Amino acid sequence: MIELTRFNSESKKMGKFILNADHIQTIEETPDTVITLMNEKKMIVEEPAEEIVRRVVKYRRALLK
Repeated sequence: MIELTRFNSESKKMGKFILNADHIQTIEETPDTVITLMNEKKMIVEEPAEEIVRRVVKYRRALLK
C-alpha cells in the first residue's frame, strides 16, 4: 500500500489516499501523472511517476522482510 495525493485537491492533506500498489497497471506522465489500475480505472495524482515507482519498490521490499 502506498500513500498518494489526488491531483488538484484543495487541501493537500484532504487529497491523501492509500492505493494498493498491486493494482497498478501503468503510470504515465502526460504531463500530469496518470495511474491506470488493473480494472482500467484511471487516477490523476500529484506525485511524479518516479516517486510512485520509488514508493512501490519500498513497499515491496518491506513485504520481503
